[in-house]
Amino acid sequence: MTPTMRWFGPNDPVPLAHIRQAGASEVVTALHELPNGAIWEVDRIAARKAMIADAGLGWTVVESLPVHEEIKTRGPGWERWIDAYRRSLANLGANGITTVTYNFMPLLDWTRTDLAWRLPDGARALRFEWEAVAVYDIHILQRAGAADDYTPAMQQRAAQRFATMDDAARYRLERTIIAGLPGSEESFSSPEFLQALATYRDVDADRLRANQIEFLEAVCPAAEAAGIRLVVHPDDPPFPIFGLPRVVSTEADVATLFTRVPSRANGLCFCTGSFGARADNDLPGMVRRLGGRIGFLHLRAVAHEGERTFHEAAHLGGDAQMAAVVAEVVALSTREQRAIPMRPDHGHQMADDLEKVTNPGYSLIGRLRGLAELRGLEHGLIHARQMTEAQA
Repeated sequence: MTPTMRWFGPNDPVPLAHIRQAGASEVVTALHELPNGAIWEVDRIAARKAMIADAGLGWTVVESLPVHEEIKTRGPGWERWIDAYRRSLANLGANGITTVTYNFMPLLDWTRTDLAWRLPDGARALRFEWEAVAVYDIHILQRAGAADDYTPAMQQRAAQRFATMDDAARYRLERTIIAGLPGSEESFSSPEFLQALATYRDVDADRLRANQIEFLEAVCPAAEAAGIRLVVHPDDPPFPIFGLPRVVSTEADVATLFTRVPSRANGLCFCTGSFGARADNDLPGMVRRLGGRIGFLHLRAVAHEGERTFHEAAHLGGDAQMAAVVAEVVALSTREQRAIPMRPDHGHQMADDLEKVTNPGYSLIGRLRGLAELRGLEHGLIHARQMTEAQA
């Protein structure tokens, strides 16, 4: 694996020098200052790449080149946004970018209900709690028909919990869910969020999947010409939320994309955290079966707590079967003779970072720990494989 870390550009509180010291040889980043749909011009990309190179790091993976909402809904501006996307891909390829990450999640990128959940050791983690989503959806957002998406027992618990929350707690939950997270491109108030949800009124899962296939059919030829592999990031969380469909949540979902759009530019960002939030996703098996399509790895673990509720565990902990996953990655890399870019996805806020203002999930020390653990695991597995082969 090629060790990388995510970097949010010049305003990131974690400087490039510290990322290099953590053991990464590359960063994955984007032109976060540009709005969705803007064309990434050659000169701007080149300047960012030079800045990264001056720090002794490489940049070959973009995370992410956002897909405009009118592409996801197949709205009236579809052709304009598709043309801009193609032009950005061409400009990225001209600057030596080989992998471009995107997602097809409506409106929100990854969603959490607590950005600083306290762990027993005093560190803080990201957490997603279905009951908290129900509280916000039914009682704060007041989305029409929201209650129908939750069981009667969950509706009752949400009502009781909402009644005990003061204004500050309600506001904190609202901002956590919809304010936008590092790398996301939209930030809403609840009334604005309701208006945005209305644009998806006629977009069910079948329509969204069809729109994604049309998007890939339109841009994959440009990606191929630029020498780029597009890799889709799975849904986070991997199930419908706020009435919005999700179509990249399971192995069957991505297999359908690859069957419908067989282009070699159509690939996968394999995120163990997003896929792992569903207990029915077989993570090691997915690496084995989908390996040829995997162009980027996000490695993190989640610990399941109950009904659609989880928190982000240590990278080698939780329910991710990380040793088995990395063993499959080692086998894939050996079989195909390629190093797959990998980053430790998210990380606990710990030690000195507890006293700092950091991007949720992207403080330095927790990710440094994760990267060290993952690299150690990989090296151990490679050594064991070599010893076995030598003895055969």
